[in-house]
Amino acid sequence: MSGLPREVLKWLQSLDLTHSVKNTRRDFSNGYLVAEIFSWYYPQDIQMHSFVNGTSIERKMGNWQQLERFFQRHQLGIAKERVDGTIHCKPGAAIALVEQVYTLLTNRKVRKLEKTPNDFTDSSYQSQLPSYARSTASQAIKNNIAITELTTQPDRIVSMQKAQNIVDTHVEHRRQEREHNPERFGIRAGDSLSPRHATGGAEPKSVKDSKQQESQEHNTEGSSAVKEVEVSQPSKPAAP
Repeated sequence: MSGLPREVLKWLQSLDLTHSVKNTRRDFSNGYLVAEIFSWYYPQDIQMHSFVNGTSIERKMGNWQQLERFFQRHQLGIAKERVDGTIHCKPGAAIALVEQVYTLLTNRKVRKLEKTPNDFTDSSYQSQLPSYARSTASQAIKNNIAITELTTQPDRIVSMQKAQNIVDTHVEHRRQEREHNPERFGIRAGDSLSPRHATGGAEPKSVKDSKQQESQEHNTEGSSAVKEVEVSQPSKPAAP
């Protein structure tokens, strides 16, 4: 399933593209079909012999660099985040980009019931799953940071920031789960919702036991008195 609205699919079919759209993420990731779409409306600016229908990251980046220069020259307002998301096959990115291209070239708005998310992660899909089936923090990073992103963006600081944003989102979702369904996590009234960031309530049993043991040891040391021991010296023998 392409995931595109019906009117957008009919419009794409009318353009007689090289191949039909079956998988939106895969089919638009290299930019070749996007270039072919614009070549129908800007034949003088988009020459298809300059684009390669390949799957390697080098081919993809080469095609999209040409398209981005074209977008800037004509001030089309296609966001860099949507382009990057399409290149790296992020969820919803290719659909959002194609819908924007449809609106730009046909002056018609897409009728949609749901708004397309701008973060291009699987958070909307994860929210539909039951709590026990959702990804862990490490799995969320793996799902939302593609290998091609690390290849095209070698800056480790940027990659760490992306990973941290994903972890922060995951922690916030877990906090909301604890708040809305405390019974599942065994949280009683007055207990802290987050054991890592306690804001009140009873202390964990292990911490309480440790404190009690330290207090007992301290009291024992303080109450023990030091007793002096007198040692009698042996008397010297009398002189003969």
